[in-house]
Amino acid sequence: MATQLESIGTLERRLNLSVPKADVDRQVQERLRSLSTSVRMPGFRPGKVPLKMIQQSYGPKVHAEVLGDAVSKALSDAVAEHKLRIAGQPRIEPSQEPADDVVAFSAVFEVYPEVQLKEVSQLQLERFQCPVGDAEVDKTIEILRKQRTVWEPAGRPAADADRVTIDFVGRIDGEAFEGGSANDMPLVLGEGRVLPDLENGLRGIAEGETREIDVAFPADYGAKELAGKTAKFEVRAKKVEAPKLPELDEQFAKQLGVSDGDLQRMRNEVRANLEREVAARLRARTRAGVMEALPSLAEFELPKSLIEAESAQLAERARSDLKARGVDVKDVPIPPDAFREQAEKRVRLGLIVAEIVRQNQLQAKPDQLRKQIEEFAQSYENPGEVVRWYFSDRDRLAEVEALVVEQNVVDWVLAKGATQDRPIAFDELMAAG
Repeated sequence: MATQLESIGTLERRLNLSVPKADVDRQVQERLRSLSTSVRMPGFRPGKVPLKMIQQSYGPKVHAEVLGDAVSKALSDAVAEHKLRIAGQPRIEPSQEPADDVVAFSAVFEVYPEVQLKEVSQLQLERFQCPVGDAEVDKTIEILRKQRTVWEPAGRPAADADRVTIDFVGRIDGEAFEGGSANDMPLVLGEGRVLPDLENGLRGIAEGETREIDVAFPADYGAKELAGKTAKFEVRAKKVEAPKLPELDEQFAKQLGVSDGDLQRMRNEVRANLEREVAARLRARTRAGVMEALPSLAEFELPKSLIEAESAQLAERARSDLKARGVDVKDVPIPPDAFREQAEKRVRLGLIVAEIVRQNQLQAKPDQLRKQIEEFAQSYENPGEVVRWYFSDRDRLAEVEALVVEQNVVDWVLAKGATQDRPIAFDELMAAG
């Protein structure tokens, strides 16, 4: 098999290849003879169908399969011979010069760029820190209490933190508009979930009272037909309820899963869970900073095929997200280049991370995988079952492996770079989503 490698661009290559026609014809005949032992045709017993009839019926398909296999093997052997790292799928093109004894073709593809890393010590990095103390535990317990709020009739006009259940109709110039009416809508005052004029107009409303409230829509309001306009809302308060938080007692502790209702044990469990959550958020925050800094370590041309594949994947993810929200994606055009910039960043970062892993042998080790999975499992009622669930599926293990490798890279970069510890407020960290 003859091969010839050409460079047709910074990363583009062309391999000119050929396979002997005699080898293809021989394999076609072998496959047809193998088929003859099992193929069924009307009027013939199994294994007795004439080879000529099998060739007429199956010859073109078998020939295409054999030729495809031969082309794949020729390309694979040539890639190994020239020590190439192909990025994306090669494009196979038939040769323009016909030959009697060979099938000639070309494979056009891109190769991975050579990634030459600069000194990691030049990176200015931050490692975020947030201690968990009694105050943070208290805040968390208070949030847990609020999540278990029960609502009782207020017996007075509505104030902030009260829940008001309303019927309303909104009109502009006397005409009701789409989306401007609802029945039995609960609204907690002070949370800022509706336009300020509407929320302000509901303060002090009593159960059974009806009010007219002028509401100004901001100029940048999402619905263009309402932006910058003022609507008059007729609102009737059907219920005004005050919040009642559960007492911090044995019953509350049992609701949180502490079987004996011991409050100190409850606090200890809340603290342990909070420390895991804070540690995970700190790692994520620090990791994001490291990943944002890494692209400055190397400059290189990106394979177009990888960018196109990543763009397509991001577009498909966007479609899936819209579909999950109930949007008909047929009516939502996604331009081909909508995700190109994001795809370029992801491809560049991925190649740099891969090079750091390769150079420094930062692949995930078995003990790291188990430790990470056991950490995930700690927040579940039956950790052992969760651990077995992860180890029973290769795809799930691969996801954990990717996380471990990424953390290995982050730890390595933090150790080599100019890293400073930066405190972050508990409320800011937990509000980050």
